[in-house]
Amino acid sequence: MEGGAAATTPAALPYYVAFSQLLGLTLVAMTGAWLGLYRGGIAWESDLQFNAHPLCMVIGLIFLQGNALLVYRVFRNEAKRTTKVLHGLLHIFALVIALVGLVAVFDYHRKKGYADLYSLHSWCGILVFVLYFVQWLVGFSFFLFPGASFSLRSRYRPQHIFFGATIFLLSVGTALLGLKEALLFNLGGKYSAFEPEGVLANVLGLLLACFGGAVLYILTRADWKRPSQAEEQALSMDFKTLTEGDSPGSQ
Repeated sequence: MEGGAAATTPAALPYYVAFSQLLGLTLVAMTGAWLGLYRGGIAWESDLQFNAHPLCMVIGLIFLQGNALLVYRVFRNEAKRTTKVLHGLLHIFALVIALVGLVAVFDYHRKKGYADLYSLHSWCGILVFVLYFVQWLVGFSFFLFPGASFSLRSRYRPQHIFFGATIFLLSVGTALLGLKEALLFNLGGKYSAFEPEGVLANVLGLLLACFGGAVLYILTRADWKRPSQAEEQALSMDFKTLTEGDSPGSQ
């Protein structure tokens, strides 16, 4: 293959990505089915406002966040700038949808006079949201905002990758905690009697874990990482790096 040709996509990668998308879409659909069949659906100005919380969190902090992490594996040969913008946009959409989910639960608690932030799920949820926001803000400042030097980006990149995967894993764990909490509140002692809602929710929990595992597996395969391209060296000289004296050859 010529030096300027596109890198070959690993044979198994498209199948694993497709499998992760099947899991993710099934997860979102089953969350909607659970809320529609057993929790009455979703309506903002009613007692059903709370149900917007689990749906928004699954769509935002699980499905969209997971897909944002996979962008650099899926779009291996596209321009780095385009891939970077798509990565950032997916995280923005996830953040906004998650914010709607947070507003839904806090507003519902306020209307009902319920206490806030007393459970392990709520503590983990706030931690995840704050970390996710800080991660996006710092990532934007380093990789999209015109100003960060190439050497500074290179030093921060490993931390950005680590915290991205860690926050995603925390998001999956927090969703599992919330699911279990909802089942105990809504079903109580009937949960142990294999109620249909409990069985459906257990399957939903397994889907959460499997989707998280599939995304993390794809991310941790070293041979599936996006190959370095000549175009990326040119991009490293953008945003004032020439005037700061950094050398792209040090990557």
